[in-house]
Amino acid sequence: MRFAAFLWLPVGVGVAALLTFVLVFEGYRQRRSVQRFGEPARVRSLFTSEPATRRGAKGVLSVLAVLLAFVAAARPQFGEGERLVPRTNLDVVVVLDFSKSMYAEDVQPSRIFRAKLEVERLVKALRGARFGAVAFAGEAISFPLTPDGAAIAQFLRQLQPMDMPVGGTAIARALVHARDMLARDPLSSKHERVVVLVTDGEDLEGNPVDVARGLAEQKTTVHVVQIGSRTPERLPDIGPDGRARGWRVGADGRPMTTQLSAEGEAQLEQIATVSGGTIVRAERGTTGIDRVTTALREKMVHELGERVESVYADVFHYPLGLAIALLVAEAFVGEARRRQFVRKVPPPPKPRLLGRFGKLRNEEAHGR
Repeated sequence: MRFAAFLWLPVGVGVAALLTFVLVFEGYRQRRSVQRFGEPARVRSLFTSEPATRRGAKGVLSVLAVLLAFVAAARPQFGEGERLVPRTNLDVVVVLDFSKSMYAEDVQPSRIFRAKLEVERLVKALRGARFGAVAFAGEAISFPLTPDGAAIAQFLRQLQPMDMPVGGTAIARALVHARDMLARDPLSSKHERVVVLVTDGEDLEGNPVDVARGLAEQKTTVHVVQIGSRTPERLPDIGPDGRARGWRVGADGRPMTTQLSAEGEAQLEQIATVSGGTIVRAERGTTGIDRVTTALREKMVHELGERVESVYADVFHYPLGLAIALLVAEAFVGEARRRQFVRKVPPPPKPRLLGRFGKLRNEEAHGR
């Protein structure tokens, strides 16, 4: 057995010792009060009951309850076995496209919804790795590296394409954010570093291939998940409440569509190639992130190794429940025994003297 918050134990012992001292001192004061009042034997003979024993029992219950409460606060744990956990020497930065074209529904229920869902699965599958995130459209918003994968999933989950301040698809700027994030972290240089770029478009502003080449020089691999294709896809019109209000139309009244050009496909493929990564294209209604997840998981197991970790179960509820039971018991223990009042039976009525000669009349007594 171990304690997850061991520091509460000495605090609990100290509080229990202080409470014991207070109770003992109060008992001493009561004995001194009896001695000052008069001869102890005569004074105690006036008591209806002796409260010292019951007060001692109540004090013991209180002290044990306090001590058990602090034991529960220290979080006692029992070992339940062992499990294999990948070593924390893999850093993954998820670079996710939040342009409005990600609202397209060729991947159900939408590209952005499915991408965020599969990124969350990636985080859960790579247990032991550190994660960072970059959400981008025309500009980028980043979340620093952390071993708390749930925080990364929550960061991406709460964002929507309409939340991005500038529209567009600035892949180069997003990759620069990922590069700087890895460069600023002091532990990242000792780890295997991977960038997972998830996008459905091409960068018409910067040169993401050159940025990817620079990442490769820093021993960082870029895997590309291409969601868009050359097939035109209609864009839903999303309102401020996040619900579709129909289809977006242009100034000419025709439906607006999104599609990836041949140059865009070539650009994404070059980003993966120059950095030593792979490109995965969405197919059969999926984004393809699961394939990257599988590859990274195998890399962690076979190349980066695993470590054995003991599994513990919290059992704080046992001492806490016992502490509550002792406090309830202390409340029901009185300082004196419950007095029983016996109702006295009234004496029979005296016979009345009636008549001229003072004879006794007992007709009522005899039922006459």
